[in-house]
Amino acid sequence: MSRPTARRGWLALRNARDVQSLVYMAALPALAAWQWVYGLNGFLYGLMLFLTLGIGVVHHNHTHLRMWRGRWTNRATDMTLTLLQGHPTFVFFPAHAGNHHRYQHGPRDLARTYRYGGDTNHLAGYLLHPFQAAWTLYPLFWRWLGRLRRYHPGALRYCLWQYAAWLSLWGGLLVLNPVKALVFVIVPQLHGLHWLLATNYLQHAHTDGGPQRLAALSYARNFEGLVNPLLFNIGLHTAHHEHGRAHWSALTQLHKQHYRHRVDRRLIERGLVPYMLRVFGMALIWPRYRSRSLMQPEHIH
Repeated sequence: MSRPTARRGWLALRNARDVQSLVYMAALPALAAWQWVYGLNGFLYGLMLFLTLGIGVVHHNHTHLRMWRGRWTNRATDMTLTLLQGHPTFVFFPAHAGNHHRYQHGPRDLARTYRYGGDTNHLAGYLLHPFQAAWTLYPLFWRWLGRLRRYHPGALRYCLWQYAAWLSLWGGLLVLNPVKALVFVIVPQLHGLHWLLATNYLQHAHTDGGPQRLAALSYARNFEGLVNPLLFNIGLHTAHHEHGRAHWSALTQLHKQHYRHRVDRRLIERGLVPYMLRVFGMALIWPRYRSRSLMQPEHIH
Protein backbone atom coordinates (compact mmCIF):
# COMPACT_ATOMS: atom_id res chain seq x y z
CA MET A 1 0.00 0.00 0.00
CA SER A 2 1.05 3.64 -0.16
CA ARG A 3 3.52 5.00 2.41
CA PRO A 4 2.16 8.22 3.90
CA THR A 5 4.73 10.77 4.90
CA ALA A 6 5.04 12.57 8.18
CA ARG A 7 2.91 15.70 8.34
CA ARG A 8 5.89 18.01 7.88
CA GLY A 9 8.08 15.69 5.81
CA TRP A 10 8.86 16.21 2.14
CA LEU A 11 7.58 19.78 2.27
CA ALA A 12 4.20 18.43 3.37
CA LEU A 13 3.77 15.96 0.51
CA ARG A 14 0.99 13.51 1.29
CA ASN A 15 3.06 10.61 0.01
CA ALA A 16 6.81 10.36 -0.51
CA ARG A 17 6.29 8.51 -3.80
CA ASP A 18 5.22 11.80 -5.34
CA VAL A 19 8.86 12.80 -5.44
CA GLN A 20 8.73 10.96 -8.79
CA SER A 21 5.94 13.32 -9.86
CA LEU A 22 8.03 16.34 -8.90
CA VAL A 23 11.04 15.01 -10.80
CA TYR A 24 8.93 14.73 -13.97
CA MET A 25 7.54 18.23 -13.40
CA ALA A 26 11.06 19.66 -13.07
CA ALA A 27 12.62 17.66 -15.90
CA LEU A 28 10.16 18.64 -18.63
CA PRO A 29 10.76 22.42 -18.58
CA ALA A 30 14.48 21.85 -17.97
CA LEU A 31 14.76 19.81 -21.18
CA ALA A 32 12.72 22.36 -23.10
CA ALA A 33 14.87 25.23 -21.83
CA TRP A 34 18.15 23.43 -22.59
CA GLN A 35 17.12 22.76 -26.19
CA TRP A 36 15.74 26.28 -26.57
CA VAL A 37 19.23 27.59 -25.82
CA TYR A 38 21.47 24.90 -27.35
CA GLY A 39 19.34 23.48 -30.15
CA LEU A 40 17.31 20.39 -30.91
CA ASN A 41 18.67 17.09 -29.59
CA GLY A 42 16.89 13.97 -30.83
CA PHE A 43 17.34 11.93 -27.66
CA LEU A 44 16.36 14.77 -25.33
CA TYR A 45 13.38 15.66 -27.50
CA GLY A 46 12.15 12.07 -27.37
CA LEU A 47 12.58 12.06 -23.61
CA MET A 48 10.66 15.32 -23.43
CA LEU A 49 7.79 13.83 -25.43
CA PHE A 50 7.69 10.91 -23.01
CA LEU A 51 7.61 13.31 -20.07
CA THR A 52 4.55 15.02 -21.55
CA LEU A 53 2.77 11.68 -21.06
CA GLY A 54 3.94 11.57 -17.46
CA ILE A 55 2.76 15.12 -16.81
CA GLY A 56 -0.70 14.17 -18.02
CA VAL A 57 -0.82 11.32 -15.49
CA VAL A 58 0.53 13.54 -12.70
CA HIS A 59 -2.16 16.09 -13.60
CA HIS A 60 -4.81 13.36 -13.44
CA ASN A 61 -3.51 11.99 -10.13
CA HIS A 62 -3.35 15.43 -8.52
CA THR A 63 -7.04 15.88 -9.33
CA HIS A 64 -8.04 12.65 -7.61
CA LEU A 65 -5.84 13.13 -4.54
CA ARG A 66 -4.20 16.47 -3.92
CA MET A 67 -0.44 16.09 -3.79
CA TRP A 68 0.20 18.34 -0.81
CA ARG A 69 -1.30 18.84 2.61
CA GLY A 70 -1.30 22.61 2.30
CA ARG A 71 -3.85 24.60 0.33
CA TRP A 72 -1.40 27.01 -1.26
CA THR A 73 1.11 24.35 -2.27
CA ASN A 74 -1.75 22.54 -4.02
CA ARG A 75 -2.78 25.74 -5.76
CA ALA A 76 0.78 26.37 -6.86
CA THR A 77 0.85 22.82 -8.24
CA ASP A 78 -2.42 23.46 -10.08
CA MET A 79 -0.89 26.45 -11.80
CA THR A 80 2.38 24.67 -12.53
CA LEU A 81 0.58 21.71 -14.08
CA THR A 82 -1.58 24.09 -16.11
CA LEU A 83 1.58 25.61 -17.59
CA LEU A 84 3.28 22.25 -18.14
CA GLN A 85 0.22 20.56 -19.64
CA GLY A 86 -0.89 23.45 -21.82
CA HIS A 87 -4.42 23.33 -20.46
CA PRO A 88 -6.15 24.37 -17.22
CA THR A 89 -6.25 21.91 -14.35
CA PHE A 90 -9.89 22.57 -13.50
CA VAL A 91 -11.21 20.65 -16.53
CA PHE A 92 -10.51 17.34 -14.78
CA PHE A 93 -13.23 18.05 -12.22
CA PRO A 94 -16.27 18.28 -14.54
CA ALA A 95 -14.97 16.02 -17.34
CA HIS A 96 -13.15 13.30 -15.46
CA ALA A 97 -14.28 13.12 -11.84
CA GLY A 98 -17.81 14.43 -12.46
CA ASN A 99 -18.42 12.55 -15.70
CA HIS A 100 -16.14 9.62 -16.47
CA HIS A 101 -15.71 8.30 -12.93
CA ARG A 102 -19.31 9.01 -12.10
CA TYR A 103 -20.78 7.07 -15.04
CA GLN A 104 -18.00 4.45 -15.48
CA HIS A 105 -18.06 4.22 -19.29
CA GLY A 106 -21.82 3.77 -19.25
CA PRO A 107 -24.40 5.40 -21.55
CA ARG A 108 -24.30 8.68 -19.61
CA ASP A 109 -20.52 9.02 -19.87
CA LEU A 110 -20.16 11.86 -22.37
CA ALA A 111 -16.83 10.61 -23.74
CA ARG A 112 -17.68 6.90 -23.86
CA THR A 113 -15.69 5.34 -26.67
CA TYR A 114 -18.67 3.68 -28.38
CA ARG A 115 -20.40 7.03 -28.81
CA TYR A 116 -18.32 7.95 -31.84
CA GLY A 117 -18.93 5.90 -34.96
CA GLY A 118 -19.95 2.73 -33.14
CA ASP A 119 -18.11 0.34 -30.85
CA THR A 120 -14.62 0.37 -32.39
CA ASN A 121 -11.06 -0.43 -31.39
CA HIS A 122 -8.61 0.39 -34.16
CA LEU A 123 -5.90 2.89 -35.04
CA ALA A 124 -8.21 5.47 -36.62
CA GLY A 125 -10.44 5.40 -33.56
CA TYR A 126 -7.46 5.87 -31.27
CA LEU A 127 -6.13 8.83 -33.26
CA LEU A 128 -9.53 10.51 -33.62
CA HIS A 129 -10.89 9.94 -30.12
CA PRO A 130 -9.14 12.96 -28.51
CA PHE A 131 -10.68 15.34 -31.07
CA GLN A 132 -14.12 13.75 -30.71
CA ALA A 133 -13.92 13.82 -26.92
CA ALA A 134 -12.77 17.44 -26.84
CA TRP A 135 -15.69 18.44 -29.09
CA THR A 136 -18.06 16.71 -26.67
CA LEU A 137 -16.49 17.88 -23.42
CA TYR A 138 -15.88 21.56 -24.07
CA PRO A 139 -19.58 22.46 -23.82
CA LEU A 140 -19.52 20.68 -20.45
CA PHE A 141 -16.67 22.94 -19.34
CA TRP A 142 -18.62 26.09 -20.32
CA ARG A 143 -21.73 24.91 -18.48
CA TRP A 144 -19.64 24.13 -15.40
CA LEU A 145 -18.01 27.57 -15.53
CA GLY A 146 -21.47 29.10 -15.88
CA ARG A 147 -22.61 27.40 -12.69
CA LEU A 148 -19.47 28.60 -10.91
CA ARG A 149 -20.20 32.14 -12.08
CA ARG A 150 -23.62 31.96 -10.47
CA TYR A 151 -22.84 30.10 -7.26
CA HIS A 152 -19.06 30.23 -6.69
CA PRO A 153 -17.56 33.36 -8.29
CA GLY A 154 -14.29 32.93 -6.40
CA ALA A 155 -13.80 29.47 -7.90
CA LEU A 156 -14.63 30.89 -11.32
CA ARG A 157 -11.88 33.49 -10.99
CA TYR A 158 -9.44 30.75 -10.03
CA CYS A 159 -10.33 28.78 -13.18
CA LEU A 160 -10.02 31.87 -15.36
CA TRP A 161 -6.60 32.60 -13.88
CA GLN A 162 -5.53 29.17 -15.10
CA TYR A 163 -6.68 30.03 -18.62
CA ALA A 164 -4.87 33.37 -18.38
CA ALA A 165 -1.62 31.74 -17.24
CA TRP A 166 -1.68 29.13 -20.00
CA LEU A 167 -2.51 31.57 -22.79
CA SER A 168 0.01 34.11 -21.50
CA LEU A 169 2.74 31.46 -21.59
CA TRP A 170 1.95 30.49 -25.16
CA GLY A 171 1.53 34.10 -26.26
CA GLY A 172 4.74 35.27 -24.62
CA LEU A 173 6.82 32.43 -26.04
CA LEU A 174 5.35 32.91 -29.52
CA VAL A 175 6.31 36.57 -29.41
CA LEU A 176 9.80 35.71 -28.18
CA ASN A 177 10.49 33.06 -30.84
CA PRO A 178 7.54 31.46 -32.67
CA VAL A 179 9.48 28.53 -34.13
CA LYS A 180 11.09 27.54 -30.84
CA ALA A 181 7.80 28.05 -29.02
CA LEU A 182 6.07 25.60 -31.36
CA VAL A 183 8.85 23.01 -31.43
CA PHE A 184 9.87 22.98 -27.77
CA VAL A 185 6.66 23.89 -25.94
CA ILE A 186 3.40 23.88 -27.88
CA VAL A 187 3.82 20.76 -30.02
CA PRO A 188 5.03 18.64 -27.06
CA GLN A 189 2.12 19.88 -24.95
CA LEU A 190 -0.36 19.03 -27.72
CA HIS A 191 1.26 15.60 -27.94
CA GLY A 192 0.70 15.13 -24.21
CA LEU A 193 -2.90 16.31 -24.44
CA HIS A 194 -3.61 13.91 -27.30
CA TRP A 195 -2.21 11.05 -25.25
CA LEU A 196 -4.18 12.11 -22.19
CA LEU A 197 -7.49 11.91 -24.06
CA ALA A 198 -6.49 8.90 -26.17
CA THR A 199 -5.74 6.95 -22.99
CA ASN A 200 -9.51 6.75 -22.49
CA TYR A 201 -9.71 4.86 -25.78
CA LEU A 202 -6.91 2.48 -24.82
CA GLN A 203 -8.53 1.71 -21.48
CA HIS A 204 -12.15 1.41 -22.57
CA ALA A 205 -12.54 0.66 -26.30
CA HIS A 206 -14.28 -2.70 -26.76
CA THR A 207 -14.88 -3.06 -23.03
CA ASP A 208 -18.44 -3.38 -21.75
CA GLY A 209 -20.52 -0.20 -21.43
CA GLY A 210 -23.75 -2.06 -20.75
CA PRO A 211 -25.81 -2.44 -17.58
CA GLN A 212 -23.80 -5.41 -16.25
CA ARG A 213 -20.44 -3.67 -16.54
CA LEU A 214 -20.11 -2.61 -12.89
CA ALA A 215 -20.93 -5.96 -11.31
CA ALA A 216 -18.71 -7.78 -13.79
CA LEU A 217 -15.87 -5.23 -13.59
CA SER A 218 -15.88 -5.32 -17.39
CA TYR A 219 -15.80 -1.59 -18.13
CA ALA A 220 -12.01 -1.08 -18.18
CA ARG A 221 -8.90 -2.63 -19.70
CA ASN A 222 -5.80 -3.09 -17.55
CA PHE A 223 -2.17 -2.94 -18.67
CA GLU A 224 0.58 -4.54 -16.66
CA GLY A 225 4.30 -4.23 -17.29
CA LEU A 226 6.73 -1.33 -17.58
CA VAL A 227 4.09 1.33 -18.23
CA ASN A 228 3.14 1.32 -14.55
CA PRO A 229 6.42 2.22 -12.82
CA LEU A 230 7.14 4.75 -15.57
CA LEU A 231 3.68 6.33 -15.67
CA PHE A 232 2.37 6.13 -12.11
CA ASN A 233 0.35 2.89 -12.42
CA ILE A 234 -1.83 4.34 -15.17
CA GLY A 235 -2.40 0.84 -16.54
CA LEU A 236 -4.16 -0.51 -13.44
CA HIS A 237 -7.43 1.05 -14.41
CA THR A 238 -10.03 -1.13 -12.71
CA ALA A 239 -8.41 -0.61 -9.31
CA HIS A 240 -8.25 3.11 -10.02
CA HIS A 241 -11.93 3.31 -10.93
CA GLU A 242 -12.94 1.31 -7.88
CA HIS A 243 -10.71 3.38 -5.57
CA GLY A 244 -10.63 6.84 -7.10
CA ARG A 245 -9.24 8.44 -3.94
CA ALA A 246 -6.44 5.92 -3.45
CA HIS A 247 -2.92 7.17 -4.03
CA TRP A 248 -1.50 5.87 -7.30
CA SER A 249 1.21 3.92 -5.46
CA ALA A 250 -1.49 1.78 -3.78
CA LEU A 251 -2.94 0.53 -7.07
CA THR A 252 -0.37 -2.26 -7.56
CA GLN A 253 -1.44 -4.07 -4.41
CA LEU A 254 -5.13 -3.37 -4.99
CA HIS A 255 -4.87 -4.77 -8.53
CA LYS A 256 -3.05 -7.93 -7.46
CA GLN A 257 -5.12 -8.70 -4.38
CA HIS A 258 -8.63 -7.65 -5.36
CA TYR A 259 -9.13 -7.26 -9.12
CA ARG A 260 -6.72 -9.17 -11.31
CA HIS A 261 -8.44 -12.50 -10.68
CA ARG A 262 -11.95 -11.01 -11.02
CA VAL A 263 -11.58 -9.09 -14.26
CA ASP A 264 -12.27 -10.85 -17.57
CA ARG A 265 -8.94 -12.21 -18.82
CA ARG A 266 -9.50 -10.41 -22.13
CA LEU A 267 -9.18 -7.13 -20.21
CA ILE A 268 -5.77 -7.93 -18.72
CA GLU A 269 -2.90 -7.05 -21.04
CA ARG A 270 0.72 -7.89 -20.26
CA GLY A 271 1.98 -4.61 -21.69
CA LEU A 272 0.77 -1.41 -23.31
CA VAL A 273 3.18 -1.33 -26.27
CA PRO A 274 2.58 -4.99 -27.27
CA TYR A 275 -1.17 -4.34 -27.09
CA MET A 276 -0.94 -1.28 -29.34
CA LEU A 277 1.31 -3.07 -31.84
CA ARG A 278 -1.08 -6.02 -31.98
CA VAL A 279 -4.43 -4.18 -32.11
CA PHE A 280 -3.45 -1.07 -34.06
CA GLY A 281 -0.75 -2.58 -36.27
CA MET A 282 -0.81 -6.35 -36.79
CA ALA A 283 -4.62 -6.41 -36.88
CA LEU A 284 -4.50 -4.36 -40.09
CA ILE A 285 -2.93 -7.36 -41.83
CA TRP A 286 -4.02 -10.37 -39.80
CA PRO A 287 -7.69 -10.36 -38.68
CA ARG A 288 -7.02 -12.78 -35.83
CA TYR A 289 -5.29 -9.97 -33.92
CA ARG A 290 -8.32 -7.70 -34.00
CA SER A 291 -9.96 -6.74 -30.74
CA ARG A 292 -13.39 -8.19 -29.96
CA SER A 293 -16.03 -6.15 -28.18
CA LEU A 294 -17.51 -7.26 -24.85
CA MET A 295 -20.66 -5.19 -25.39
CA GLN A 296 -24.03 -6.45 -26.49
CA PRO A 297 -25.09 -4.69 -29.72
CA GLU A 298 -28.34 -3.40 -28.19
CA HIS A 299 -26.37 -1.41 -25.59
CA ILE A 300 -24.33 0.57 -28.12
CA HIS A 301 -25.62 4.11 -28.44
